[in-house]
Amino acid sequence: MTKKPEEPKDIKKDKKKVIGVFFKERVITESTNEARELFNQSRYGVLLEEGKVQLSLVEALYLLEKGKLDIVDARNAKLSFESFLKKAQKLEEELWTRYCVFKDIRNRGYIVKTALKFGAEFRVYDRGVKPGEDHARWIVYPVKESSTLTWHDFSAKNRVAHSTKKRLMICIVDEENDVTYYEVKWLRP
Repeated sequence: MTKKPEEPKDIKKDKKKVIGVFFKERVITESTNEARELFNQSRYGVLLEEGKVQLSLVEALYLLEKGKLDIVDARNAKLSFESFLKKAQKLEEELWTRYCVFKDIRNRGYIVKTALKFGAEFRVYDRGVKPGEDHARWIVYPVKESSTLTWHDFSAKNRVAHSTKKRLMICIVDEENDVTYYEVKWLRP
């Protein structure tokens, strides 16, 4: 019995990594089946006309950490998780707080999309529901444990959730990057 030579450790056998280019405030993937599969199966990013996928910074950071994406800069230099995080935080000050919430919700099996048109950070779909098939159940506001939220801010967030027929979820990220969830519902006495 002869032993097969080992492949280099940086080569993945199972699936080819998707390559994304860090461009301004987003990451644009190459036009490959693997990139489109990220969108089709897990609803990461937005599918562009030319078959590329546009990822938000938080989505790209998550996929980079999961080993599904390699990110290069404009000079085609590969970025590590730490270097990409550092560059992305210059563009989005609260990126780490948002990332902690995004990561925790995705790891729980939910689909998370941006919710800018609702005045929130994210919208979250029930497990098994893909955007376009049904509506999101929650709109999500990630906040640091050390930050303050006025009653006026809280009321405004709750009104947006109620008017869009979604539940409000406040996600508090503590100093250890653990997330605590508070769902707010309207009650009629």
